[in-house]
Amino acid sequence: MHILIYSKEESLDNWKFIKTCISELHKKNINIYFLGEFYEKIKSKLKNINASILTKKHNIDFLISFGGDGTMLSAANFIKDYNIPMIGVNTGRLGFLANVAKENITSLISDLENKNYTISKRTLIDIIIEPKLNNVQTYFALNELSICGDQNTMINIEAYLNEEYLNNYWGDGLIISTPTGSTGYSLSCGGPIIMPETNNFIITPIASHNLNVRPLIISNENEVKLKVDKRFNCFKLSIDGKQLDLTNRHTIRIKKSKSVINLLITKETDYLNTLRNKLLWGLDKRNN
Repeated sequence: MHILIYSKEESLDNWKFIKTCISELHKKNINIYFLGEFYEKIKSKLKNINASILTKKHNIDFLISFGGDGTMLSAANFIKDYNIPMIGVNTGRLGFLANVAKENITSLISDLENKNYTISKRTLIDIIIEPKLNNVQTYFALNELSICGDQNTMINIEAYLNEEYLNNYWGDGLIISTPTGSTGYSLSCGGPIIMPETNNFIITPIASHNLNVRPLIISNENEVKLKVDKRFNCFKLSIDGKQLDLTNRHTIRIKKSKSVINLLITKETDYLNTLRNKLLWGLDKRNN
């Protein structure tokens, strides 16, 4: 078995759990790999540890991410075109994507070895910017994209479904979310939680100026087009937390990507179990 360990930082807390994972993998003679940049950060700590820098020649079976949901989103950029299943150990805070508890690393390795898992195929969004931005035409998101006014000003966004006019969203901004992202930024703005297997997108206004405008669930077979009113020279486009500066000359098209992200699901990281644990569903505070 070949496992890629992925992380963005080598803090003391993070390294402690990565080291635990490495120890468990060594006991089972599982091959360990790191990306070159992270390997350089930690190589002084890898004495007497048999680990390699990943090359394209290696056939990776799983990616284990250490960090929070942001680290998982970063890992998704790497594995998008390789169909590598991934799972996240949460060394961050809330963690809907990185939802393996730090204390359960041993049981996670055991589950991988014994194939006690399922694969959840998560929809990606293709974001096509016209004209190109920094010579890049298409970006992608696992969670969501959002548009906000420059310098936190209100903004007016024209939205179209399959070239048919939908609405003008006047307010702080607009979010287009996947089912995976329904527990992220969209949820904090009043959007619904939808199950990962549903073939939908969520359009969620951010602090809408019109109180009768509400989140809208649409089929992900639709193509969404967004244009910012010409009165607003600049605006911010955020793609899974990555900020881009656009002008009112740009048009944004959103559609379902042909690629998917394969998330590993164990008994502990089952979606309903994650919802109950993270959102404290079923907890009666009167018992405290």
